[in-house]
Amino acid sequence: MTKKIISIYDTTLRDGAQTVGISFSLQDKLNIAKILDWLKIDYIEGGWPGSNPKDEAFFSEVRKLDIQHSKIAAFGSTKRKGLSCKEDPMMQSLVNSKADVITLVAKSWDFQVTKALGMELHENLELIYDSVAYLKDLGFTVFLDAEHFFDGYKSNSDYSLSCLAKACEAGVDMLVLCDTNGGTLPSEVFDITRDVTSKFSTAVGGHFHNDSGVAVANSMYAIDAGAVSIQGTINGYGERCGNCDLITFIPNSALKMGYHCSSAEVLQHLTEVSRMVSEIANLPHRENMPYAGDNAFAHKGGIHVSALQKDTRTYEHIDPSLVGNRRKVLISELSGKSNVEFKAKELGIDITGDINLSRTILEKIKNLEEQGFQFEAAEASFELIIREATGEYKPFFNFLGFRLITEMDSNGYLESEATIKIEVGGILEHTAANGNGPVEAMDNALRKALTKFYPEIAQMHLADFKVRVLDDNKGTASSVRVLIDQTDGTNHWGTVGVSPNIIEASWAALVDGIEYLLFKKRGSKVNN
Repeated sequence: MTKKIISIYDTTLRDGAQTVGISFSLQDKLNIAKILDWLKIDYIEGGWPGSNPKDEAFFSEVRKLDIQHSKIAAFGSTKRKGLSCKEDPMMQSLVNSKADVITLVAKSWDFQVTKALGMELHENLELIYDSVAYLKDLGFTVFLDAEHFFDGYKSNSDYSLSCLAKACEAGVDMLVLCDTNGGTLPSEVFDITRDVTSKFSTAVGGHFHNDSGVAVANSMYAIDAGAVSIQGTINGYGERCGNCDLITFIPNSALKMGYHCSSAEVLQHLTEVSRMVSEIANLPHRENMPYAGDNAFAHKGGIHVSALQKDTRTYEHIDPSLVGNRRKVLISELSGKSNVEFKAKELGIDITGDINLSRTILEKIKNLEEQGFQFEAAEASFELIIREATGEYKPFFNFLGFRLITEMDSNGYLESEATIKIEVGGILEHTAANGNGPVEAMDNALRKALTKFYPEIAQMHLADFKVRVLDDNKGTASSVRVLIDQTDGTNHWGTVGVSPNIIEASWAALVDGIEYLLFKKRGSKVNN
């Protein structure tokens, strides 16, 4: 059976750029365009030429890129009342963009026409016809974004449909039904889209905002009702609550619904694309997002992991590798023996034949978790526990003591100094270092003391530092959990420390981080 083919239209560079906290530079936009082309997105909407210099420059610069698959779309409104298309500077900016596709936005809700635009209903129809016809005469492919279409249809379906009819009369190539306020529900989307597709032979698309939390669902209902194209953004970026998340919609349509789009041919890049765009946007990658989140295929409960070892279909709806993601098994107080054995196997350690060892490790983990330790984001600390239990790992240095001094001068300048004593292979090392705070001072002093014995330590540095109060009812006497992320420039690893004293908790996490690096570089060969 031949699959129905749909096209994907990405508007991350325009709608997505309206997300609070996102400010794409020109180079950011060009980099994202290359990434979207790699994902075989059919249409990339670059922005609104004429609205700002950055979007103007994008359409000039994007032509210099080696775009293999995607067509570049320029977005703009119909011409202004009282001006011809040739006289309208915004319309001429669209023409000068030399984009492959021009997407015109037009009001299709009578309320918006009379209240927002302040014009007669028939005047809006004339603007739609004149704008589409002008661009078609110049040889452009033209899409009509029928703004507020679903609200307009529910208010006055005759008028909303007449907006589409005018665009078709002028030769438009696609009618895109927009749920601009994001308030329409899936059942309504299906019925309205089906009515439109039954009345018009022109291709129909959908553009859905997520204000009711159903943008992806609305997009799925739209294609089931006959739409052949969906507009959305990577990671669901967009104004207010965002747009249809293409990272969810694409695999849903391809793997669940039996539709085909070009992106389905490179679905294994989906997770990487999602993360690359979030990096460029300078926003955290959402851990619980479907398909591409770090926790999309993470398993914590022991019963779940036990079942997964028998058949992954017991608790996974797809193979993670289909979308470029991977399975994760987490270690926590909810873990069972299966979790420990599974994680050990991931590390290349087979402890399935040693029941006592598995139980010993599990008991230690649960005792530590009861104290407040958490290993889900500190897998390096967990690995050291396993390696120590199997006898593969012994500490690379002996800690003898440290002292911290923090001083503030009369000008308000604050500085910390850490003095540390360690012993490596019978050699005593006593050193000191400064830092902007006590943790940095400890980190600097410890690495300074150890570098002469282990030069590879010079390659590593602190990448992230998080503190969580565990029992805030005790006020300043509360225990804290410190999670530290360290890197050598290539690899990252997380460690954890817990104590009522934030310095002690930080010290434990720092030491684990260094011990982990040394074990990975040197294995079980130790100097002491």
